[in-house]
Amino acid sequence: MTVQGACDPRFATVAEEFERNLTKRGEVGASVCVVVDGETVVDLWGGDAAPGLPWLHDTIGHVWSCTKGATALCAHMLASRGELDLDAPVVRHWPEYGARGKDGTLVRHLLTHQAGLPALREPLPSGGFYDWKLMADRLAGEEPFWEPGTRHGYHALTFGFLVGEVVRRVSGRSLGAFFREEVAEPLGLDFWLGLPEEQEGRVAPTIPAEPPARLPSFYAAAFADPASIPALLLGNDGGYMTTPGESDTRTAHAAEFGAVGAVTNARGLAGMYRPLSLGGGGLVTEEQLAIMSPAQSASSVDAVLLVPTRFSLGFMKAVDNRHLPAADSEGALLTETAFGHAGMGGSVGFCDPPARLAFGYTMNRQGTGLGINPRGQALVDAVYRSLGHRRARGGLWYRPT
Repeated sequence: MTVQGACDPRFATVAEEFERNLTKRGEVGASVCVVVDGETVVDLWGGDAAPGLPWLHDTIGHVWSCTKGATALCAHMLASRGELDLDAPVVRHWPEYGARGKDGTLVRHLLTHQAGLPALREPLPSGGFYDWKLMADRLAGEEPFWEPGTRHGYHALTFGFLVGEVVRRVSGRSLGAFFREEVAEPLGLDFWLGLPEEQEGRVAPTIPAEPPARLPSFYAAAFADPASIPALLLGNDGGYMTTPGESDTRTAHAAEFGAVGAVTNARGLAGMYRPLSLGGGGLVTEEQLAIMSPAQSASSVDAVLLVPTRFSLGFMKAVDNRHLPAADSEGALLTETAFGHAGMGGSVGFCDPPARLAFGYTMNRQGTGLGINPRGQALVDAVYRSLGHRRARGGLWYRPT
């Protein structure tokens, strides 16, 4: 398969791993972008976007939960400007949210997956996830599954509505409009929360992962107990996850779906994190950047995913799950200073400010795990090796002194 683009010779191993993904690891089509010290050192793409159609320079794709990084960034930009207090109650900006024991929920709880609303109990109508008002109203009226702030469990699909509604109430603009006007357009990013129809022809359709030999614990729990949080999360979605091909429809791409709906490529992901890798870059202050990075919630058993997870205020942090059974062993082998977000199937974007690094990887063929898949991790590993980092016993990366 033909690989196109450019790669600084210092990062030749990244290009080698990218080619190996395409020739030996089952990659179909993908892009990878690496920015160091504000300069693009790797910008590669290759494979097929669709049968008979090559992945081009401007091919874009659905990046699933990488979207959460964009949504969290919007909240931090408002906080950086003094317009949003992350330690304030959500009801300060969204009074209706205080119903059914949620009056003490803080804005930070929404960002750290501690809000207790990873799913809805009552069935949603078909297409419910495309109706922002409906989702905001339902979440505001829902009883939390746990006391907010006392546990954390991945809010896989509700995160975008929870954080996004606060962004909307504070800024007076929809989440997609805020991101477009304050982030994507100023930075010149091909990154969309609500894809315009004229851009639809550039989207590489998602290729679902092959059924695994053994299910991750999250999926096993969902299939075993229809009343469980994992089952409600996957099954009560208005058809978004349960209808084959629905997430690739024009309606899905057009929706401002702040948890999993973004459409972009590796260049877009790395470009969004580039300013953060340089100390804030005009998006947030250095002080806010220091607030964004540290882990704020962590557990050996995430209340939803049922594996160890770690989050800062809206971003995924490094976690090493290799000690778990194979189906649950995917994590995020980064440095402790890195933060960003992976998407279902393996796409990932992150920054590492001390390394002055921004990274993006997108693909159309999904993997089966819950973290960064082996194809993406191979690229991340190659980047850190090229920067002179080392791995602690094969796990997380660190920079030797």
